Amino acid sequence: MSLHSIASQALFLFLFSIITACSATAQQENSRNAGVDMARDCVILLHGLGRTSASMRSMADALGRENFLVVNQDYPSRELNIEVLALDSIPKALTQCRQRGGRRIHFVTHSMGGILLRYYLSVREISGLGHTVMLSPPNHGSEVVDLLKDNVLYEWMNGPAGQQLGTDADSLPLRLDGVDYSVGVIIGNQPAFYDGYFSDLIPGPDDGKVSVESAKLPGMKDFLVVPCDHTFIMDDAEVIRQTIHFLKFGRFAEAEARRPPE
Repeated sequence: MSLHSIASQALFLFLFSIITACSATAQQENSRNAGVDMARDCVILLHGLGRTSASMRSMADALGRENFLVVNQDYPSRELNIEVLALDSIPKALTQCRQRGGRRIHFVTHSMGGILLRYYLSVREISGLGHTVMLSPPNHGSEVVDLLKDNVLYEWMNGPAGQQLGTDADSLPLRLDGVDYSVGVIIGNQPAFYDGYFSDLIPGPDDGKVSVESAKLPGMKDFLVVPCDHTFIMDDAEVIRQTIHFLKFGRFAEAEARRPPE
């Protein structure tokens, strides 16, 4: 056999091995991606009163980078009461999750969004319910609402749902039971300067709208206090990190992070 023939065969075998290896790698990658697509959990985001889904964009982007399916659900928080908002918006979000192949459903809520979810789960069931992280939830109402609910401007700005978030007899959160599903709560203890007046009305540490004690929820799995205000807690890098950790493992990360700053 000539040197030319041997060299040709060697080159052929070399190229064939590369093509075969690339093909196998591609098949493995496609299989792995297909498994991820099928197994990816879906996270529904519910914003707070007077906000829109845009307020949850940083959280949505971070969850997407972690390979979660994300439904950042908008709803007209100022137009209807909590019961109607919950029964209208959450089924829409669930439908989106199911249509995109989501099998396990998680939630991340901000402020009143957590009360929507609590109400919904008091009257409906969600198949495949996973973990929930509530950010700054007024689980026992807010004294700020008690002060402002009779104010015409407040009522106009916050609508029927805004009237349901106090600590009096009209409080919807106080009529709801504790939870028997996996919930982690994150609350801030550093009010923004523009919430200073309201903070003075709230007993104990608070985020300018909700007290640390009010955020606690009977049956919750974990609780975390962070140096954040109420309005922008969902944009904080540590809050996002802890939220992702809870959605994956059902608990927040290092115990050191749970200590409020001195």
